[in-house]
Amino acid sequence: MFGWLDHLTDAQRRAVAHEGGPLRILAGAGTGKTTTLTARVAWLLATGALPERLLLLTFTRRAARQMIARTSALMSAAGLDRGAASPAGRVMGGTFHAVAHRTLRRYAGTLGIPEGFSVLDSADAADVIDMVRDEQGHATSTRRRFPRKSLLIDLYSAAVNTGRPLSAVVPEMAPWAEDFVDSISEICRGYVQRKRSAGLIDLDDLLLYWRAAVQDDRLGPRLAGSLDHVLVDEYQDVNEIQVDILAALRRGDPRLTVVGDDAQALYSFRAAEPRHILEFDKVFPGSTTVILETNYRSSQQILDVANAVGADATVGFSAVLRAARTAPGAGPQLVRCADEDTQTDAVCDRILAHREAGIALHEQAVLVRAAHHSALLELELGARRIPYVKYGGLRFVEAAHVKDMLAAFRLADNPSDVVAWFRLLQLLVGVGPATAHRVVAELGLIGSDVTPDPAGVLGAWPRASGHLPDMVRPAAGDLVAALAAHPGESVATHAERLRVAVAPLVEGAYAEAPARLADLDTLVAASTKATRLSDVAADHVLEPPRSTGNLAGPPLIDEDWLVISTVHSAKGLEWDVVHLLHVTDGNIPSDMALGSPSGLEEERRVFYVALTRARNALHLYVPERYHHHPGGRDDQHGWAQPSRFLSDRVVSRCDQVTERGRRPESSDAMPPVDASERVGVALDALWS
Repeated sequence: MFGWLDHLTDAQRRAVAHEGGPLRILAGAGTGKTTTLTARVAWLLATGALPERLLLLTFTRRAARQMIARTSALMSAAGLDRGAASPAGRVMGGTFHAVAHRTLRRYAGTLGIPEGFSVLDSADAADVIDMVRDEQGHATSTRRRFPRKSLLIDLYSAAVNTGRPLSAVVPEMAPWAEDFVDSISEICRGYVQRKRSAGLIDLDDLLLYWRAAVQDDRLGPRLAGSLDHVLVDEYQDVNEIQVDILAALRRGDPRLTVVGDDAQALYSFRAAEPRHILEFDKVFPGSTTVILETNYRSSQQILDVANAVGADATVGFSAVLRAARTAPGAGPQLVRCADEDTQTDAVCDRILAHREAGIALHEQAVLVRAAHHSALLELELGARRIPYVKYGGLRFVEAAHVKDMLAAFRLADNPSDVVAWFRLLQLLVGVGPATAHRVVAELGLIGSDVTPDPAGVLGAWPRASGHLPDMVRPAAGDLVAALAAHPGESVATHAERLRVAVAPLVEGAYAEAPARLADLDTLVAASTKATRLSDVAADHVLEPPRSTGNLAGPPLIDEDWLVISTVHSAKGLEWDVVHLLHVTDGNIPSDMALGSPSGLEEERRVFYVALTRARNALHLYVPERYHHHPGGRDDQHGWAQPSRFLSDRVVSRCDQVTERGRRPESSDAMPPVDASERVGVALDALWS
């Protein structure tokens, strides 16, 4: 019945079949983390756990769906379905934020928040804090630079997620703004109050309210008692609030499994810290630790370099990786280049050489620490006719029409959503921020700390609409009329009425209207399974698309393509060949992360993650100099220092190659030229 265990290592089997208290699985890169966690879910279900009482927390909902699907396949192969649907399909899985949203919707009344609350994405949250910044008089100050909305929301979020006072966060994140701590604190207080009065919940609030719920003496035991097992993936990426939530959920039941790799903790900018996985036993005493060290991805030569990087670290790197395969691979190559242009030539030469050796372009990846580091390479790839991955269509950040429609969905459930009002009103021709502000103020949504009655907000519309230009009042009236639900109509029908009202505004405000209107249809289709329209909007915030597709244009036919990616985006992926650019100090590690020892150690982990993406071949490129004006006419340049992570221990495990760039044809066959005599004659003429 448990035939799937035969394919696991001894360490994986110990983790899968663990019984009793908390379990920490330290899974090194490429050691079958997902396989182990999936098999553990299947084991628990096969040994009697009720799927409805099992919670699987991941950092993407796609990961949760994939794990549940793989669990179903395991159970089906073992004959455990017994003719019915797999019990794995009833496991509750999702991200921390998605499960928090589900909990808040169910217990909104108990938690003191409106049932139709709106969920803000990061851009909307920044707009709300910008309103408060403006109202407190900081938008018109020209005497000194004052933090703008993007920094303010980052400071607020950092303080919330780390539990540290703002006075400690500002000197680390924005030392130049330290004199404004008191003003920033007032803005943060105003931001919290504005969200409460408007029924708004940002992503941080989802976790804060969930923590408050599970820590409550009455509601907490009810939530914790509904679960027999909690399993958490990517535990190295949790923050303080998420640890508190898990501790409260398991305060009376020790059955908790966490999986992660302290060497792949890359998200300090989200307040995640590797200490949470390293100090797991302090929060959950009596825990068992299983370390997975058998790597199924890379050759031992590549792993030797990665292990050497880990050995230089001051903390962490619990797993020392060993290759499952015995066949030797090519040694990692450290390529020293004269400058950036030489690096570009060296990368392209090796890409094409690997291609001629039978390794397709899409099995190769160029990794960079920051997206702009590949700019020169992209030009050369174009010149050499080497295609590379580049997603077309409208980028998500440009897909304003999607957010317009979702704003209408939010207003349908929460007419107090001041951000949604501002967004939709400015779709109207001739309506700018000042007019929108007057309308919203007339609706009673500005200047009050009390959440207005929804009926009162819509009832004030006839008076508020007087601030709009005459020509747009009919369209605005149609939109407001569509916000109200009709008795007995479905959520999808209500969504369609809103689409009809929003579509003309989108057509008038944006180019490429057909593609955008098709996206509105997609949002209406998404509402067919929703219980309320604000859930459709929240779903978009909790799992935003990376892009929105344009209508199909002329075909781009090519047999293959190269992958270019930042290291962060490459986490969890793998390729036959990896080319890592700019392995120099200031790039790897990034100079922006060197303000603290913890920042330096995170950069070491970024480097480690890049190394462990390669299966068979790894090339590290180290330019010796950088030109100050790459596109200019001068030759000013500076010397670069190889990355401090290239210690003697690391370099000794690499094959070193030096590239000096393209050189002119040899002049050995030319007759000698007596240049000295000619120069002397020319100079003598100057003194006569």
